[in-house]
Amino acid sequence: MSYTGPDSEPPQPRRSPLRRPLTVVVAALVPGALLAWGVYAAVGGPDDAGGGDAEKPAGSSPAPVSGKPSASPSPLPAPGSLKGKVVVIDPGHNPANFQHTSEINRKVNVGTHWKECDTTGTATNAGWPEAKFTLDVAHRLRDLLEKRGATVKLTQDGDRPYGPCVDERARIGNEVKADAAISIHADGSGSGNRGFHVILPGRVHDGAADTRAIVAPSAELGERVVNGFVRVTGTAPANYLGDGTGLVTRTDLGGLNLSTVPKVFIECGNMRDGADAALLTSGSWRQKAAQGMSEGIVSFLRG
Repeated sequence: MSYTGPDSEPPQPRRSPLRRPLTVVVAALVPGALLAWGVYAAVGGPDDAGGGDAEKPAGSSPAPVSGKPSASPSPLPAPGSLKGKVVVIDPGHNPANFQHTSEINRKVNVGTHWKECDTTGTATNAGWPEAKFTLDVAHRLRDLLEKRGATVKLTQDGDRPYGPCVDERARIGNEVKADAAISIHADGSGSGNRGFHVILPGRVHDGAADTRAIVAPSAELGERVVNGFVRVTGTAPANYLGDGTGLVTRTDLGGLNLSTVPKVFIECGNMRDGADAALLTSGSWRQKAAQGMSEGIVSFLRG
């Protein structure tokens, strides 16, 4: 699909102007047809917001995670069925970070070491910033989860001059005792490196960092997010790390080290690769990305 800009949607298909009179027989079939259409619309048709054809990486296909067959899509829970569940969405970086370099460069304690408060994030070669991508996807994901009854909190909503710092991002999820937390990012790797990956917390017990209680549930959350993301977006796990599983474990990220609730990071694609950038800047693909994350989170919360 040709590049249409980061905030635009692909043109919607035109409806046929032809209308034919309904016969008595056809009229009798209308209730069944409407029911079938309702099922189709629930899973996303071409006229849905973000429901257009996804730009699928060449030669990619949904792959099972860790050699296991992907689970069949489970029915979406009824509206309100996640009532009482709390999800924290952490849109990586902040669109205004670049205006506050001294503040985001100050060091904070992430348990195992000291690290910069935050960074500006990466950008596409055309200059569209990761921070705008993450906030857009976070809004889409929030809407999907709230429709299911979950209480959703964002760590930032473009409503502060910079940050929050990585330690505060973790603290926000801890304070609300989130049932699940996800930090949304896009990578800035070399051209030719394609695909998404989900980062899991490794086992850390050092200083203020103690991930021992969240390693297992975070791994489960991560696997479900990977499966949902592959199934809905049609994109493959990263070809440059994770051995094709879409899963990477790290012990150097303060947002994970300081978390006391199940949490993962997702790098949705590589902004520095032209093919991945075409996906990341597509509104319809971002909607599918949010839907894939939502399916994984909902599956995790339902147990």
